[in-house]
Amino acid sequence: MPHRPSSATLAELKGAVGAGGWLESTADVAPYLIDFRRLYSGSTPLVLLPRATEEVARLLRICNRDEIAVVPHGGNTSYCGGATPDETGSQVVISLQRLNKVRRVDAVDYSMVVEAGVTLAAAQEAARGADRLFPLSLGSEGTAQIGGNLSTNAGGTAVLRYGMMRDLILGLEVVLADGRVVAGLKCLRKDNTGYDVKSLFVGAEGTLGIITAAALKLFPLPADSATALIGIDSPRQALALLAHMRTAAGDQITTFELMPRFAVELTVKHVPGVADPSSFSCPWYLLVELTSPNPKQNLDQLLSAELQEAAERGGVRDAMLAASTAQAQAMWKLRESIPEAQRRQGASLKHDVSVPVSQIPTLIDQGSALMERLAPDGDVVAYGHAGDGNLHFNLSQKPGTDVGGFLARAHALEDAMFDLVESLGGSISAEHGIGRLKAREFAQRADPTELAVMHSLKMALDPKGILNPGKVLCAS
Repeated sequence: MPHRPSSATLAELKGAVGAGGWLESTADVAPYLIDFRRLYSGSTPLVLLPRATEEVARLLRICNRDEIAVVPHGGNTSYCGGATPDETGSQVVISLQRLNKVRRVDAVDYSMVVEAGVTLAAAQEAARGADRLFPLSLGSEGTAQIGGNLSTNAGGTAVLRYGMMRDLILGLEVVLADGRVVAGLKCLRKDNTGYDVKSLFVGAEGTLGIITAAALKLFPLPADSATALIGIDSPRQALALLAHMRTAAGDQITTFELMPRFAVELTVKHVPGVADPSSFSCPWYLLVELTSPNPKQNLDQLLSAELQEAAERGGVRDAMLAASTAQAQAMWKLRESIPEAQRRQGASLKHDVSVPVSQIPTLIDQGSALMERLAPDGDVVAYGHAGDGNLHFNLSQKPGTDVGGFLARAHALEDAMFDLVESLGGSISAEHGIGRLKAREFAQRADPTELAVMHSLKMALDPKGILNPGKVLCAS
């Protein structure tokens, strides 16, 4: 069990990063103590700001020796409290924000090496500077950092084509709990030498080691794209259209996002500058984007023809094709602004879940019935990545209802939703991780043998339990 750091240990930690490498005043540490959703508010005696991998190693050697708990901190965009210290005031925070160098970009090799504190937007820009694409795309990309993206195995809107963050790495540099460094930054597509060690740290949320740098895969930049906002009658029609589009366009389908009419209305109401599909009112909408590195693909024509054919079959009610980059951006803003619209509407309860793609209509139908029965003071906002089975199944408080009573339903709703998801062969966490929010639920629902393997890995790599305690795995 980690200990409270002594004044001597705190002084040694400060010395390990030098002047300007630490924060301790109440005002300075405050931004590191509250998570993005303001679910948790913690305390710390010290925030450390290392500038190099060796400094991180030095800090962990000290903390491991004295059994001091460490909370790695990135861009603070976690939805599950994974980067927030607890309330005891005994955990020190290590922020990776100053490990922000792009070490190299190799256009020929389609790879780049970046440090953990590089923001996702900066990584994207570095790739574009070499005429290459780093395809991970999130609403928080201006703030979220690569280390956090890896630690939560972030997904985003292009998973259908490019995969999760786990699929986008070639190698990792990781500092272990005792300060040893795993120097695994080879940019190899094929490396069959033993266990795939790097995968252990992706999605581990800093509980097995602190990622300090990553070798990332790059792709050709899109030279042609087509974007459409499509009106449909039901999620089942969405799946039929997805199957048809995959046959017609293959892996050129980059985005396939599902939105209910209610979510669109909320966004149009609360967020200026979004695409307003008021000319065709439909129960459901899809945001579909095709991209190709081949400028001669004529994707607008392909998408238009496929939607016309789908309309003739009765699978599409109406559609709006983007005629310009500005129109495409307005459509994207409609999709990406749903969380902001929910915040402006009032309180909300969120469930980041996934099911097999074929089960999305069942999840929506049965989940909506559950929500209406258990929380009549809420409106269902089920939207997200229909192409990969990940829905954000949320509930927004109805205007005029009691916020306290609405929020008090959270646990019962979560239990019911997770039971349903599991019955459909799904997951209680699709792309936001476990963190502190879902640790106990995960412990109760995970396969016991799989959970035992995870605890064995934790004990092997962090026997003193100093790395992000209370996150992902509950104490065994």
